[in-house]
Amino acid sequence: MATFRYSGRRADGSKATGNHEALNRDEVAAMLLEQGITPVSIEIAKAAAHEKRNRKRGEIRLFEKVSLDELIMFSRQMASLTRAGVPITNGMRGLANTIRNPLLSTTLHEIADELEKGNSLSTILNKYPKIFSHLYVSIIHIGENTGRLDDSFRQMSEYLELERQTIRSIKQATRYPTFVLIAIAVALGVINVFVIPAFKSVFDSFGAALPWQTQILISISDFTLAWWPAILVGLGALFVSFLRWKKSVKGRPIWDRWKLRIPLVGSILYRATLGRFARTFSVVLRAGIPIEQGLSIVARALDNEFIGEKVATMRKGIERGEGFTATAFRTEMFSPLVMQMLAVGEETGRVDEMLEDVANFYEEEVSYDLKNLASAIEPILIIAIGAMVLVLALGVFLPLWELNTTING
Repeated sequence: MATFRYSGRRADGSKATGNHEALNRDEVAAMLLEQGITPVSIEIAKAAAHEKRNRKRGEIRLFEKVSLDELIMFSRQMASLTRAGVPITNGMRGLANTIRNPLLSTTLHEIADELEKGNSLSTILNKYPKIFSHLYVSIIHIGENTGRLDDSFRQMSEYLELERQTIRSIKQATRYPTFVLIAIAVALGVINVFVIPAFKSVFDSFGAALPWQTQILISISDFTLAWWPAILVGLGALFVSFLRWKKSVKGRPIWDRWKLRIPLVGSILYRATLGRFARTFSVVLRAGIPIEQGLSIVARALDNEFIGEKVATMRKGIERGEGFTATAFRTEMFSPLVMQMLAVGEETGRVDEMLEDVANFYEEEVSYDLKNLASAIEPILIIAIGAMVLVLALGVFLPLWELNTTING
């Protein structure tokens, strides 16, 4: 419900003004006509709660974000509401009043306000790119034009569920190696800052010559203790500079290409990206979006500039009149088996179905590799731990053994 401020004229010519809560302007106008008032103007009046939301909007959007789970639930609920014939404005306001996320709740209220002004849903969603992606907006736009808005919301909920499943699988596979690497880094820091200085005082008390391995460890420890503020500032500046470079126009394509070449992990990321391309493009084609426009949408949805440039190359080739399979072959993105599947889809006129099969193929490969990722990384972690133990043995325990031998001898 929204509060409307109205003004009108009664039958005797006197002026009538006031506020009335209703779903839309038509309901307010009908109420006025029933009372014998001819409406002159009907405008949305900002309620106190709405004004409070506007005052806090900037603060909310600094600290809140909409999670993938919340977006999936919103898409499911909107699919059910629109399928049941509930007016979309009512659905938006109803969900806004039940959602706990302040950013999403405020956004849905704003969307409902814009809908009451006569704006289209896809146009409104396009104003919130941090919540609704370009793909989301395009699918909703097709649903508006075809009158199948419920199908559009359902498609997006299913697509986002698959995205969530892939993200969870990657996090689960990388959790153990990440924990071990962090533990190794912390151990090296503790040894460098606390352990080696303690041993240094012991070595100095004996005044014996130290092995070169121990001298290197002591030099590194002394440098760290003397310059630790500068080291922290330098590491922080380096990290911030890397983040800025990674998000820059020149740096992002380079980084997106490099991360696909990381040993063990890069091939998994590459196939996951190709699976996302196939899944997204299948959804776009089934929604009825033209193939050229669909490729532009997919290129933005991939979140990888390197692959996105190849997809843009495909779009240019199709605009020149080339076939889909020929342009895909020229990019060298897909394996021969996948190219055969795409060729069959193009010949039979069922490219969307074959793209879905390609997506399933890549997702199965990624799932299998993720399950084996921990066992593949485990030897590398063992070598890293062994190297750390070797450094300690040579740099710390070896001089102790020599000192013990000298004293006993």
